[in-house]
Amino acid sequence: MKEKTLHMIGNAHIDPVWLWRWQEGFQEIKASFRSALDRLIEYPDFIFTASSAAYYEWIEENDPGMFAEICQRVKEGRWVIVGGWWVQPDCNIPSGESVARHALYSQRYFKEKFGIAATIGYCVDSFGHNGMLPQLLRKSGMNAYVFMRPMPHEKKLPARVFWWESDDGSRVLTLQLPFEYTSWGARLEKHLQLCAQEIQSPLDAMTCFYGVGNHGGGPTRENIDLIHHLQQDEGLPDLLFSSPNNFFKHITTHQFTLPVVHDDLQHHASGCYAAHSGIKRWNRLAENRLLVAEKFSALIENHPKRAVSEQSKSARKSKDKLAHAWKNVLFNQFHDIMAGTSIESAYDDARDAFGESTAIADRVLNHALQSLSWQIQIEPEDGMTPMVVFNPHAWQANANVELEIGNLQDNHILLDDDDCVVPMQRVQSLAMTSGRYRVSFIANVPPLGYRTYRLVVREARSNATHLQGASHLNAAQIENNRFRLEIDPQTGYIKQLFDKKFNVDVFSADAAKPVVIDDPSDTWSHDVLKFDQVIGAFTAQSVKLIEQGPVKLVLRVISTYGASRLTQDFTLYQDMDHIDVHVTVDWHEQFKMLKLRYPVNVHPARATYEIPYGHIERPANGDEEPFQSWLDVSGVSRDSGVPYGVSILNDGKYSADVKDSDIGLTVLRSPIYAHHSPAMPDPDKEYSFIDQGVRRFTYSILPHSDGWEQAQTPRRAAELNQHPVAFVETYHPHGTLPQCDSFVVVDADNVIVSVVKQAEDDDDSLIVRAYETNQTATRTAIRLLKWNRVIDAAFAPCEIKTWCVPRDLSKPITETNLVEW
Repeated sequence: MKEKTLHMIGNAHIDPVWLWRWQEGFQEIKASFRSALDRLIEYPDFIFTASSAAYYEWIEENDPGMFAEICQRVKEGRWVIVGGWWVQPDCNIPSGESVARHALYSQRYFKEKFGIAATIGYCVDSFGHNGMLPQLLRKSGMNAYVFMRPMPHEKKLPARVFWWESDDGSRVLTLQLPFEYTSWGARLEKHLQLCAQEIQSPLDAMTCFYGVGNHGGGPTRENIDLIHHLQQDEGLPDLLFSSPNNFFKHITTHQFTLPVVHDDLQHHASGCYAAHSGIKRWNRLAENRLLVAEKFSALIENHPKRAVSEQSKSARKSKDKLAHAWKNVLFNQFHDIMAGTSIESAYDDARDAFGESTAIADRVLNHALQSLSWQIQIEPEDGMTPMVVFNPHAWQANANVELEIGNLQDNHILLDDDDCVVPMQRVQSLAMTSGRYRVSFIANVPPLGYRTYRLVVREARSNATHLQGASHLNAAQIENNRFRLEIDPQTGYIKQLFDKKFNVDVFSADAAKPVVIDDPSDTWSHDVLKFDQVIGAFTAQSVKLIEQGPVKLVLRVISTYGASRLTQDFTLYQDMDHIDVHVTVDWHEQFKMLKLRYPVNVHPARATYEIPYGHIERPANGDEEPFQSWLDVSGVSRDSGVPYGVSILNDGKYSADVKDSDIGLTVLRSPIYAHHSPAMPDPDKEYSFIDQGVRRFTYSILPHSDGWEQAQTPRRAAELNQHPVAFVETYHPHGTLPQCDSFVVVDADNVIVSVVKQAEDDDDSLIVRAYETNQTATRTAIRLLKWNRVIDAAFAPCEIKTWCVPRDLSKPITETNLVEW
């Protein structure tokens, strides 16, 4: 046995928020780090491992003396920094760009403060791990990864140590740590013996993680003394005080032949991706608002017409504000917060932090956009109201825009910058008072740019044709050039969605059906893979046509179940090929789940889910799966035999199932807050249940021929989540900017420019990030039109690429990584 080695990994797993709020977590971090430093003094051979840059920043700000001690121990190599992320986040819900920002801010912090960066990804307590992480890790300077869940009984893996590979071919050496990351007291000896049994050919080593954890603590004197005692036991492997870094170094040095895993690492807690819809929605909103603010702030503050000194000062100020906002978001992506599994009061704190981040993004964005729009040349005209619409995407966007205005007359018409009439529709104002109006129109805006529209008085009114729709006792139907949508007024479900272009019934049965599912599981839904015990459904109380005009039709369906009420506004636009559905649910059920079901009329079904900066196909077997802003079922139409499918897009949901060709979008579920089995609720006590009250979100139905790739589903989902920004302006006769302009455009349809931001190290350079969406090797150009710069980009399938673009044309564009190194 002494020819084998057990690497003893001393750690203190710390949940800064879980069954306690962050203030208690703050204290437990200080206590745990103090304890670890004391053990390092007492035991010269002891090594301590710790992750999460946020914890170090707290210590630096609150106890500089302790921070100096940590710096010294890191320099000695006895305090080992792992996990180059801000915290140990959930690894399915944060966007791909959020994962990149975890690395950006953490790795740079570690390098600045300790002179090193983490080389080991470390997320031992998260509940699942998306299949794009190998690439995200490698492009953040990390070549290995440590996780624990899913456990061996939840996902069969070929070995404890394996190469994990993502779609672009990136690989990281990966360890599924044995059994548990915390063990102390009398349990440690048994745990150590079990870990020793995991040393299996071809390996001659394994890890054993020990220390008091969850609420912190770390290795105790009893732990370390026991290990010293057991080092003399000839029946055990060589027990080495070690770190994940040393373990992976041993594995790579010996060049063992290891299996390759090309897959997600799921499932441990299938219910957590639908628990607490508030935290999910706040996260999605903040992520996207920050990205839009960064794009326009960087582009406008670095506009060639601005003075260099003015640019640098303004850019630096915005960059600092946005970094603070991002760190709020990253902290609240901690797995027990983001999964919805913490105590109720923790979500008051999370709401406030996300609100701060979103407010910062809004202020930065507004400052940038209004500084530009103020310079647009707009001639004065009596009764004219100019409106400027900004498109945050590097492709032409056609999107519905709605604005509140203070003056609207019957002879007002809407003109674009070429004086062409744009169909406009008056819709219900958000204000119930006189003198406020709301207009709706379809804006056509150039790539990452803007267009000016003018509401003007003309004697000749617009003769735009109104869309066709009707609702009465026996039928409710709306129609545009592409679709005919019929709602059954008795049930409130989609009775038929007919695609006139391809002569296809989109659904095979009732669709948008709100089904209620019995869900007695705990907050995580431990040991639950499917939610399929349907006990009822919402039924219609009213179906009414509430908006009709040349721009859009809206059918409102109000349904009830028990004490709960659901409103779905089905919205059909002129000349647009999707249906938006604005949802308000007032939920008052307990131990139940709500799903919306869409039986797609295709066979055989191919189910594809978006994951961070990528996608994955999964079996259509009814298992609950995590995903991001879109999922798709494609196959062959049962009606016509043509390739066909449906994508469901959303702006704040992360959980769904596909059974055969039937999509089930999970809206919410209502377990008790922080209920962990096997604990059973006491019938004599009162408990607080998750997701009670009003919740809102929007989803879109995108039927399409061929596959989701040809439908450009990733782009359409991005448009839903990063909608054009519009506001009312005034005239500027001496403005120097045109009424329509574009800043950045990408040529290829399967490449999304996700980031344009200020470089971290250089106020005179931009960072541009893009990724390939369709798993197709692609060469394309990304054009920065105002800077006379062209990025010639070659993407491997599903590859993420990042470039640094200097303002100085004499300096070359260089490719960099996610940390900008």
